[in-house]
Amino acid sequence: MATIIVSEEKFNKVLTDVENLIEDVANLFDQDELARKRLAEIKVNPSIGKSEKELDDYLKKRGVKVD
Repeated sequence: MATIIVSEEKFNKVLTDVENLIEDVANLFDQDELARKRLAEIKVNPSIGKSEKELDDYLKKRGVKVD
């Protein structure tokens, strides 16, 4: 097998990229944990859990013209 020489700088960059990809994959498959965190955030500040449509409907009820 041939020897490959890689600078420490390039190796560290690739290692960082791989670590980021692994974290992204872990987050992708750990949606339950992300959902729990989001629900906790919404419990603290319920207004952040509203959709844009819900907010528009609320404003229309209050007499605000929404485009």
